[in-house]
Amino acid sequence: MKKTLLSCMLLAATTAFSQTQISDYKPGITAEGAVYYLPKTAIRVAVKIEKTTYTPGEFCKYAERYLRQKDVRQNAAVSHRVIDCSVMPYGVADKSKAYAVKFNARSAAANLSLADDGRLLSVNAAPTAEPVFKPFTASPKPQPVNPRDYMSQEILAAGSTPKMAELTAREIYDIRDSKNALNRGEADFMPKDGEQLRIMLDNLNTQDRTLSSLFVGTECKDTTEVVFTLCPDMEVNRQVLFRLSKQLGVVDADDLSGSPYYINIKDLKTVPDVGPDDGKKKKEREDGIYVNVPGKILVEILNGSNTIADAEFSAGQFGRVELLSGDLFNKRFTTHLWLNPITGGVEKLEAEQPK
Repeated sequence: MKKTLLSCMLLAATTAFSQTQISDYKPGITAEGAVYYLPKTAIRVAVKIEKTTYTPGEFCKYAERYLRQKDVRQNAAVSHRVIDCSVMPYGVADKSKAYAVKFNARSAAANLSLADDGRLLSVNAAPTAEPVFKPFTASPKPQPVNPRDYMSQEILAAGSTPKMAELTAREIYDIRDSKNALNRGEADFMPKDGEQLRIMLDNLNTQDRTLSSLFVGTECKDTTEVVFTLCPDMEVNRQVLFRLSKQLGVVDADDLSGSPYYINIKDLKTVPDVGPDDGKKKKEREDGIYVNVPGKILVEILNGSNTIADAEFSAGQFGRVELLSGDLFNKRFTTHLWLNPITGGVEKLEAEQPK
């Protein structure tokens, strides 16, 4: 929720203050105005992990004998793999870039909008909406089907597992014969229209698939999202972000049971270095509103030498801080300022001329 510090005239109109006064904020020092932070750009890496659970069928030992299915696994197994990865920036307060602003009678810089963590979002304007991160939500899974619901009375009455497997295999072949007859138009009771044909084939496919699972087993897939966050101050080269174990899923970065996934952060050097001090008086340098001039970075996520995700965006801490002159907020006209909530850079600056 945004907090807006409304215009506050702290001194009488006759008080002789020329412009807004700005100074570095120090803990424990308060001013009759506002304290704000500039943003630091953090990184959110969202990784989708697919977990596959294999359960062997009750008749898996007889799959080759009755269904000619070779190499059917007879032991339960679990595996994990990365199916998607995305990189997104978001803004946090940079506690090293804190400033205090005093309101006075001759300055128009008196309406500041702050984020909940104190980041400056706008001056004399409604702030830009921040992007909202939406966590992944898995789709609801269908209810599992019980194979015994499709077994005939003869199968259920069989006295041994081998006999049940044999009778179930016969039932599967009968179902497949019925599907072939429908597809060829040779069934004894053909449906009246295409919709009825589709329904009948769907039912037969469900029976075939469910009874066959008793021989070949079943695979259940579940997708979860794991989110990693970091807020870099410098370049990063092949830092382990996480490890993925095929059996255990995501494990700690120092757990050698998993394969490493790395992160690279490269400063693209889009903002030139600041030159030497120009010799201006301290008051002149501090007069105005501080903003970021963000630099661009390239973020890469790698599995070994393969890049699985990358993104290029601006980051406030890879640029520099500059001062918008206090003359912009003179009472002669109203200046509207919008800052990017993620980088702290100027998005828009408008000056409203008096009527």
